[in-house]
Order: sequence, then structure tokens, then C-alpha cells
Amino acid sequence: MSGAVLVALLLAAAAGCSDPVAPGGGDPKASAPAGSPSSEAPKPPNSPGDDAKPAGGDVLPGLVNAAEARTRLAALKVAPVGTMAGYSRDKFTHWAQQGNKCDTREVVLKRDGTGVTQDAECKAVSGNWKSLYDGVVVTEAGKMDIDHMVPLAEGWRSGAAGWDSARRKAFANDLTRPQLLAVTAASNRSKGDQSPDLWQPPDKASWCQYGRAWTTVKSTYELTVTEPEKKMLTTMLDTCAS
Repeated sequence: MSGAVLVALLLAAAAGCSDPVAPGGGDPKASAPAGSPSSEAPKPPNSPGDDAKPAGGDVLPGLVNAAEARTRLAALKVAPVGTMAGYSRDKFTHWAQQGNKCDTREVVLKRDGTGVTQDAECKAVSGNWKSLYDGVVVTEAGKMDIDHMVPLAEGWRSGAAGWDSARRKAFANDLTRPQLLAVTAASNRSKGDQSPDLWQPPDKASWCQYGRAWTTVKSTYELTVTEPEKKMLTTMLDTCAS
């Protein structure tokens, strides 16, 4: 065999052992077809620094539109009110740490306010907040509560009683869906753990967002609704422009 032929064979063998190269010399993984499985795990919804923002015109993040909310509401399982036996707020780990010394409460205060400043411990020390439920403007963080759109007790009696502790913690600290928002302490405590058929925000201008938010959360977490609750949610969604 001639020396030239031997060299050619050796070069071909070496090329066959190298990693594939994407067109243009880029990473071959980057040119995989859309929909191909990825080896990179999806980021958890509440990773530190994951500051989901509301869409334009909405106060809450993760809201589905009115048409989608109606579809989801129709698909929710209707069931009687569940028992409160065994319920405790301690079974829902809330105000979990979100990184940089910030817990869930402080993250929501920062997200929902304007001009919010925080101290070295991530506590809000100044800012302005407009409460969705009653339209009241507040300038002291201490006068704001962080409301669970679907209250923890309501979650318990509509399905969360059967969850494990990790799912309850996710429900109580969900920053990417419309489950948490800063509202006046007075409106939050007036609401308590009541469902929409028993309590509605006094400011009716908020009913569209409230109905969409409640339905989004219940659908996401596969919680049940009662007939009166479903009827009132329908009324709230009917206040939406579209």
C-alpha cells in the first residue's frame, strides 16, 4: 500500500471518531428539531430570581384569559364542600425563602408595589401599593397582607387534604400563578377563607381578574368547586370585556 493511501485511510478513521458538528460549526444540541427531548431539566416554577410579572392590564401573574377561564371552569369537578378535619395552616409551609434573604411575602410586596425599596434583610421599607379588592392605596408595607387567592383552608376542603407536604408548600408559595397578591389587611381579613359565592371583592372592577385568578388556580391544582361557587365564578367572568 502506498504511503499516500495509508495517510488517507488514517485521516478518514479519525474523522469518524469525532463528535458530530452542527451546520455552521455550532453546538449540535442547539440545532435539534423543535419538540426533541432535552437533557436539561425545566426550571422549577418558584426558583429564586424567578419573578413572574403580570401581563399588561393585569395585577396578577399567570392569568388565563376570560375565554380560557370559562373553558377551565366548565371542566372543574363539582363536589360538595369537603371536611376541615385535620386542617392546620402549619401543614402548608408558607412564606418560604426565595433567595437573597427574601421570603415569599417580600417577593410579592416588591412585585405588586411601585417604587418599593428594601433594606439589607429584604424587608420593604417604602413604596406604594394599590389593593385589587378595594382600590385602596397604601404607603406602609405593614398595612398590606399577602392573600392566597384560593385560601389554604379552601384548598384543604377542595382537595389539598390528600396532598403531600411538598405540594402544599408549592401551593402556599406559588409566585408564577395568580395565587398570591398584596391587598389591604382589612380586605384580606374580610375575605377570610371564603369561596366566591360567600365573599366577593367590594370593588366590582376587580371581579374579572378575581374570577380568572380563582379559576386558574383551582384548575392548575385540580381542586373541586361547589355549584354555588361555580355559579358565582361564571358571574364574575361575565364582567370581563371578552
